[in-house]
Amino acid sequence: MSEATTFNATIDVRPIPPRERHPLIFGTFDQLGAGEALLLINDHDPKPLFYQFQAEANGQFTWDYLENGPDVWRVRIGKAAQADTH
Repeated sequence: MSEATTFNATIDVRPIPPRERHPLIFGTFDQLGAGEALLLINDHDPKPLFYQFQAEANGQFTWDYLENGPDVWRVRIGKAAQADTH
């Protein structure tokens, strides 16, 4: 994926308390329009978040690793074009 990719939101969860992270990420994702994306920055592989997206938004999101650690993970989480229900 190109570094020129634009994001509608960037969430760096590293300074955010763990219990607040997933609600913030899902709330931000819900505000995205079809075809838009957010950039997630984390200090570990957010694989559990991926599984939560599969359970709660299956077929409505895209997930692309832009950086895979070992210190920083950057993930593009997009809203699928057909997912906009507004």
